[in-house]
Amino acid sequence: MDKVKNIVIAGLGGQGVLTASDMLAEAAFRAGFDVKKSELHGMSQRGGSVSSDVRYGAQVLSPMVPAGEADVLLVLEATQIEINRPMLRAGGVLIGPDLLPEGALKNKKSLNVALLGAVSTLLDISQEHWMAAIYANLAEKLHKVNDQAFALGREAALQGSIAQHP
Repeated sequence: MDKVKNIVIAGLGGQGVLTASDMLAEAAFRAGFDVKKSELHGMSQRGGSVSSDVRYGAQVLSPMVPAGEADVLLVLEATQIEINRPMLRAGGVLIGPDLLPEGALKNKKSLNVALLGAVSTLLDISQEHWMAAIYANLAEKLHKVNDQAFALGREAALQGSIAQHP
């Protein structure tokens, strides 16, 4: 893959934005890609806006996703969608918290992993690399609930619940 993939993850402090970007970056690295990541901590303590850019490909020169060039915008908090929408390119994919029905997750803190499951259907990274990256970033006691969350997100995405940005 010569083209660099650009993914922006956004949400509020305490939602797992940075953990999700760590997982994505590690999965891409395990798949053999050059990976760069940057983080913007607005008020990253619980409740403030947080975003992280992850870029991967054969060669990545900058960690920052330019405005209007994100292939995927993953948003963990609905109030952050419009704030971050300008990052998405025409034809890019927005994945928001409404992808999953209310109460679908056994643990609400697994939303980041569930939405990564949805993202995984769009990227050329094997499920084996995804799971290894998730396990490397979470305590063992959280593996089972996050396995289920990842599978739930993949299933929702494969059922056609995600749409491209016009």
